[in-house]
Amino acid sequence: MGMGNLKEKISRKAWWTPRGWCNVLVLVFIVLTLLSLFIIYPILQNYIKFDKKSTDTKDKNHQYQPLKPDKLPIDPDTPEDVLTRTTYDGEEYTLVFSDEFNKDGRTFLPGDDPYWEAVDLWYWPTMDMEYYKPEQAFTKDGNLVLQMENIKTGTLDYRSGMLQSWNKFCFQGGLLEVNVSMPFRADVSGLWPAAWALGNLGRAGYGASTDGMWPYTYDACDLGVMVNQTNPSMSYLTGQRLNKCVCKGDHPSPGKGRGAPEIDIFEGSGGMNGKPAQVSQSLQVAPFDFRYEADFSHATLHNPKTEINKYLGGPFQQALSGVTPLDPEWFDGKGYQTYAFQYTPGKSGKVAWFVGENPTWSLTADSVGPNDRSAISQRLIPEEPMYIILNLGMATGFSTVEIEKMEFPIAMYVDYVRLYQPKDQIAISCDTKEYPTREYISKHEIAYTNNNLTRWSHAEFDFPDYSLDDKC
Repeated sequence: MGMGNLKEKISRKAWWTPRGWCNVLVLVFIVLTLLSLFIIYPILQNYIKFDKKSTDTKDKNHQYQPLKPDKLPIDPDTPEDVLTRTTYDGEEYTLVFSDEFNKDGRTFLPGDDPYWEAVDLWYWPTMDMEYYKPEQAFTKDGNLVLQMENIKTGTLDYRSGMLQSWNKFCFQGGLLEVNVSMPFRADVSGLWPAAWALGNLGRAGYGASTDGMWPYTYDACDLGVMVNQTNPSMSYLTGQRLNKCVCKGDHPSPGKGRGAPEIDIFEGSGGMNGKPAQVSQSLQVAPFDFRYEADFSHATLHNPKTEINKYLGGPFQQALSGVTPLDPEWFDGKGYQTYAFQYTPGKSGKVAWFVGENPTWSLTADSVGPNDRSAISQRLIPEEPMYIILNLGMATGFSTVEIEKMEFPIAMYVDYVRLYQPKDQIAISCDTKEYPTREYISKHEIAYTNNNLTRWSHAEFDFPDYSLDDKC
């Protein structure tokens, strides 16, 4: 037996020892790693798209609220002859939500009602003179009653009611109508009755939630999203928190500008010094035009008594508003009048407001188009899911308060709330695939439930980073 044959026998025997097996496994691991690196990974890259604006906060298994539920939330007490209507511009709309408030004794504490909740807070953003308490909102004699009383609450001498459908019932587009008897008398100034809608990502009265959200209705990457719009003399806003330019981070729909815009059905004020009581009917937007001057050449006054509001806004909001006088008979539960707005969302949208059956004034999205002087782009007629707010307030910042002429208790009476939409465009969800809100709200719950927090940072959250030039 030669030397070569001996080496061959020793080699074969050594190969199948435990050490040999270990060598085999190491070689297999190396080969598989190389295959993964140079073959499998490039193939996967063709199928997986990594978006630099993606966020880890989205739940891929999240179930959105349907735009149209199986059964529309229509009050069975709503008369059959109002289930459909033809709008002022000839469109056919169908009723998709109503509350007639016919059942006496309803209350609106948390959990009491599927669509409404009365808040328990001081409305500090407007330095109101009253504290909102849930027991001040109730139903009686076929009405929702929002009652103001001179009962000391904390450091405030008055209490009243505010009802919200926040995160319970929302809508996108349509005609929202209320039938209301204004509080007290038409010749006394100081009360502030209101019916309005706000984007669901901002909860009225909860400053942390509205910080960087109200009243933005913007989907562009430019100076309009920045703190103060880079001009502190024009804007005191902290910047659009959920703007279109947000990089990887905390955003419910990356790549889309989100906000909490506002449309007011009405804000009422009593008359004084011989002037009539009136309502202002407004669209509140951000970012702002130079000097808050919208393009009213794209607005129409339909009612000869309606005027464009001289108040154009301030450093916290820009207001496009029309003012219409009220009949003194529409007050104190003795007489009622309907008030409404009808709108089509989007960059080509429009809004019209109504006192009674006829429009008072209207505007198109061109009224809030691009503005070179303030270096901003098109503002949108609100696309966000909007919720409904009804309240009776009082604040010296809104009108002169003639407290000595008031006789308490005082109430605003709401006979009904009705929402109409085109039959083929029903959208009554607070949380849609295109405009999700529920998951974001849930993950920042403290900002939406603690009204003592006045800034997003007070809830220990940060504004997400963004880049105007797409260089995240």
